[in-house]
Amino acid sequence: MELILWRHAEADDGFPDAARKLTEKGVQQARNIAQWLKPRLPKNTRILVSPAKRTQQTALALSNNFETTLEVGTSTTADRVLAAASWPYEEGTILIVGHQPTLGNVAASLICPDRTGFSIKKGAIWWFSYKQNADTENTILRAVISPDIVKT
Repeated sequence: MELILWRHAEADDGFPDAARKLTEKGVQQARNIAQWLKPRLPKNTRILVSPAKRTQQTALALSNNFETTLEVGTSTTADRVLAAASWPYEEGTILIVGHQPTLGNVAASLICPDRTGFSIKKGAIWWFSYKQNADTENTILRAVISPDIVKT
């Protein structure tokens, strides 16, 4: 099973939260990622999307063939997202279009559950960034690319 986590693109700061729309920059971000994903996604990828407007808009840049579910919505948990995806038991590929901090929690639970090390494929890159603001520190996983994805 493959699980792809896609955080919604940049959205306005309006309220109510569920009605927030993508900014112009966010629309372009969604298009760019969708363009990268389209040739790489397996044909029968299952797409689960939060009901929030910004996630719907993000997913629509890729496809209109997706399932809207509260299980990946703004008030969910990492465990609920993984259950909705049937991780790791589902066959095929699941793409989740959701929100932070939940998607970050999903990624952390997949990467760090009682493990002392990682197995990184030969020739692969894992690209991390670290950002510190006045009151928060964030380690960001920018990309994981294996050689079989990048073909020239």
